[in-house]
Amino acid sequence: MVISQSEYYISPEEYLEGEKVSEIKHEYIDGQVYAMAGASDAHVTVVGNLFVLLRNHLRGGGCRVYMLDMKAQIEVINRYFYPDVMVTCDTRDKEFEYFKCYPSLIVEVLSESTEGYDRGKKFASYRHLESLQEYVLISLDRMSVECFRRNADGQWVLYPYEKEQEVHLASVDFRCAIAEIYEDVILIDENIS
Repeated sequence: MVISQSEYYISPEEYLEGEKVSEIKHEYIDGQVYAMAGASDAHVTVVGNLFVLLRNHLRGGGCRVYMLDMKAQIEVINRYFYPDVMVTCDTRDKEFEYFKCYPSLIVEVLSESTEGYDRGKKFASYRHLESLQEYVLISLDRMSVECFRRNADGQWVLYPYEKEQEVHLASVDFRCAIAEIYEDVILIDENIS
C-alpha cells in the first residue's frame, strides 16, 4: 500500500504509534508509509542464521543485534526502515525501545522485488547514518555476500564474498564461513543445471 503525501501525511510520531498495533509492518519515508511483504523460507532462514551467529559472537559485550522487527531511524532524512539484521554498539540506542538510531552494521537479504531498492535508494538513505560502518547485501540466488565498508575517507568500498570463502564483518570483528550463513537454505541457482 502506498499513500500519496498529497492525500495524507503521517507524522513520525503517528507512524511509530501505529506500528505498535499494526499487524503489518510498514517502512516510513517522508510522511508516507509502505507496507512490507512477507518473506520466503530462504530469506527467514538466512536472517535467522546470521542473527544467531552474530548474537553468539557479541554475547557479553556492549553490542546488541536485532532482526526483522526493529526499526532503524534515519532522522536527518525522515525515514524508518526495518533492516533484516542490525547491530548497534552505541549506548545512546538503549534509550529507544522501538527503533535504533546509531547502528554500526545493517544487513539486507535480497529478494527479486527488493534488490534494486536495497542496492539503490535504501543504501543511499542508510549512508546518512554517521554511525554506520558496514552495509551488507546477501543474495538468495547463490552464495554471495557483498559487504560495503566505509573507509577512513568516508568512501564505501565493496568486499565481496562467495562460495567457500570466509565472510569478515570488520564493524563487529566477526568472521565465519559463508556456508554457515546459508545453512539449510536451498539456493535458486544451485537447482538450475
